[in-house]
Amino acid sequence: MREIKFRGWYGSRIGMMEPTFDGDINEIFADKHGDYMQYTGLKDKNGVEIYEGDIVQGAPRYQREDEIILIEQKVSFLKGCYMFGNWNAHEYFNKHQHIEVVGNIYEDPDLLEEVR
Repeated sequence: MREIKFRGWYGSRIGMMEPTFDGDINEIFADKHGDYMQYTGLKDKNGVEIYEGDIVQGAPRYQREDEIILIEQKVSFLKGCYMFGNWNAHEYFNKHQHIEVVGNIYEDPDLLEEVR
């Protein structure tokens, strides 16, 4: 069973922080001043925890014959699971453990803009 953890983006003046709570998960969301991201249960190749909203390098963009084209992708929660772009994060990660967190959508949005 994976650990349930969150972090929050509280704007450029405060930055990214892990909210504290005393066991009631609803306390995290009572503070409406942050954008909250949940831990996926995965760690990148360097042991860094992967959260929703992270930008990971080494995620697939598309596959052409036997070649997979890799780019930076945003980690999101869609279709009931965490995704690297259009790929199920857990399924992809179990086969290809070369994923690396290179930023997040709040502090490094330009990483996603560069690949479009």
